[in-house]
Amino acid sequence: MKLVIIDYGAGNIKSLQFAFQRLGVEAILSKDPEIIKNADKVIFPGVGEASSAMQKLRETELDRLIPNLNQPVLGICLGMQLLCNYSEEGQTEGLKIFDCDVRKFNDGLKVPQMGWNTIWDLKSPLFKGITENEYMYLVHSFYAELNQQAIAKCSYGLDYASALQKDNFYGVQFHPEKSSKAGSSILKNFLEL
Repeated sequence: MKLVIIDYGAGNIKSLQFAFQRLGVEAILSKDPEIIKNADKVIFPGVGEASSAMQKLRETELDRLIPNLNQPVLGICLGMQLLCNYSEEGQTEGLKIFDCDVRKFNDGLKVPQMGWNTIWDLKSPLFKGITENEYMYLVHSFYAELNQQAIAKCSYGLDYASALQKDNFYGVQFHPEKSSKAGSSILKNFLEL
């Protein structure tokens, strides 16, 4: 299997590569459009700030490539948020795969939400073998609004989409590579899609 992690300078790459190594798969790190297009599966990671991450995607024209990928694509954390229409972080236009906006948690909450939280209302083969209210590891100050494409929910001051799916695109707000056995199972499920 050819697994490619998109390299655009905004991802926590090493822990992802180690997580896939533990599953017996070598993940190739690349920003080359041909390598990405020819992958069996694509990981779109993201750590950092939305507007600067989108700027990096535009500079490399990956903002045009990603929405046209046909194989399974998994956006993680900021990667998922960039697949949405718009983010309040830096007033950023997203890639418009998922039909929702990304909002900032209200001022009454400690941000970032950092640590373990439960996910529930699981609705996808991505969560095969994962029980309702399983704990996942999160670090984020912005969230995707609930919408028709939500395949898992989480709660932090309000309910929000902790995972999204549209066609071949999947997104998770949590970090499966840091979410112990359950997170590893989600990565394995993605490889098996």
